[in-house]
Amino acid sequence: MSVKAMDLFEAYAQNKLPKDRAYIVSSFINGNTGYSIYEVISYSGVKAIYPDANGLTFQSSGKKLYLMVEPASYPNKGIEPYLREKADQIPLRFKEVDTLTAKNQVKIMIGKKPNESLSSFTVSKPTGLNISFVFFDNKDIYATLGKFFESSFNKDAAVPLVDAKKAAKKTTDVIEHQMAFRADFG
Repeated sequence: MSVKAMDLFEAYAQNKLPKDRAYIVSSFINGNTGYSIYEVISYSGVKAIYPDANGLTFQSSGKKLYLMVEPASYPNKGIEPYLREKADQIPLRFKEVDTLTAKNQVKIMIGKKPNESLSSFTVSKPTGLNISFVFFDNKDIYATLGKFFESSFNKDAAVPLVDAKKAAKKTTDVIEHQMAFRADFG
C-alpha cells in the first residue's frame, strides 16, 4: 500500500517529497484557546526545494487556501480576519470566506477560492502543536484530506463531529474543484 501522507519535513529529509502534484496542509493551533488556522497548498512542477532558516522554500507556482476555526469565546469576532493580530490573521475578508457555525457556536471559515502563488512559496517549520503534512496524489486523495480535516476540526479545534464532517466536506469540495491538478489553459 502506498503512503497517502507524511510529515513534510520528514519527507524532505528522506528525499520522498514529490516534485509534482501534491498538497501540503499546515495547521497552526492555539492549545489554550482552540483558535486554529489551516493553510492548504497545491503544487506541481517544482523546479527546486531548499531549506532556509524558517522552513522549506519551493520554487514552483501553487495555490493556497486559508481556513480558520474561531472558538465561541474568541474576543475579536467582529474584526476582519486580515486585520487581526498576526497569530490570528489570514489574508481574507469576511466576504471572501464561507462561514459555518457549529452547534457549539464555533465558527469554521473556509476561503471561497485559493490565492495564487506564481513563482515560489515557503512552508514554515512547525512548532508546538502545529503540523505540516504532504498528501501524495493518488485516487483517494480527497477522501484522505476529508478524513484529516474532519479529525483535526473535531479533536484539535473542538468542533462537534457532525459539524466537523460538514466543514471537512466543504473544504475538500473547494480543494477538489479549485485546486485540483488540471491544466489552466485548454
